Amino acid sequence: MRHATLHQLKIFEVVARNLSYTRAAEELHLTQPTVSIQLKQLTDIVGLSLLDQVGKRIFLTDAGHELLKVCHNIFEGIANFEMMTSDMKGVKAGKLRIAAISTSKYFVPRLLGPFYARFPGIEISLKVTNRERLLQRLSNNEDDLYILGQPPEHMDIKLEPFLENPLIVLAPHNHPLSGHKNISAARIAEEPFLIRESGSGTRLATEKFFKKQQLSINVRMELGSNEAIKQAVAGGLGIAVLSAHTLALEKNTDELTVLDVEGFPLKRNWYVAYPTGKQLSIVANTFLDFLRTESKPMAERYMQGLPNYHS
Repeated sequence: MRHATLHQLKIFEVVARNLSYTRAAEELHLTQPTVSIQLKQLTDIVGLSLLDQVGKRIFLTDAGHELLKVCHNIFEGIANFEMMTSDMKGVKAGKLRIAAISTSKYFVPRLLGPFYARFPGIEISLKVTNRERLLQRLSNNEDDLYILGQPPEHMDIKLEPFLENPLIVLAPHNHPLSGHKNISAARIAEEPFLIRESGSGTRLATEKFFKKQQLSINVRMELGSNEAIKQAVAGGLGIAVLSAHTLALEKNTDELTVLDVEGFPLKRNWYVAYPTGKQLSIVANTFLDFLRTESKPMAERYMQGLPNYHS
């Protein structure tokens, strides 16, 4: 392996991650023949097949899986060394990879803006996805840090709460219960509900609340995004339980109202997570320290600006 180059290992890592020569060539800004030639040379050096192709699909061999682990260790080690030397020079530099569930898109960019302004040498990559895919990425250790609202069970991870994530009951502005005080959970359960897809953290918390009250909700429609749910609520299709953060920058505030329901807002938190035993980079630790000091005052200013919200 001493004859293998970092360039060849990088090409292999990108192909193995994408399981596609075409996508790897696009990501690396190389031609597909160049990718194929470099991989053949690496395969000859190893002396074992690294990739199997069945029809149009590519699969990693056992040797390929083991080499991919080696590649991750090599590139992570190089990245950490670069961050360490930058830190020694008094400059924070490196790459920060964050994966966050879709609901957090309403506030995470507001945190990243000031962070980037303070540390312009840090390159930030933000992957916004649903909870199921985020947990897959967390299990595979694909990113530095993960932001989510509903802590997963049976995963060996470190969790740190950093921001409140209250859940509210949202209804159209002309709803018959608008303006009522202390609406009972039993009464609100009679309303048609608009909910997120199965596995959503918001849905799990909602179902847990009503189950604790020995109630079941009347589900009218399942929708795949918070934006779709808000539009459906405004259109009079039903009510919904959503994070208060989803009202950020809401332009149609006169079309929506927050109902005063007993037990709401549900008190929850946003968490930053990473696998137990993971050696966090200097950049990841810098971002964690930033969250600890900056997220609370930002949240106070932010929540005060949300329409019709009462903590």
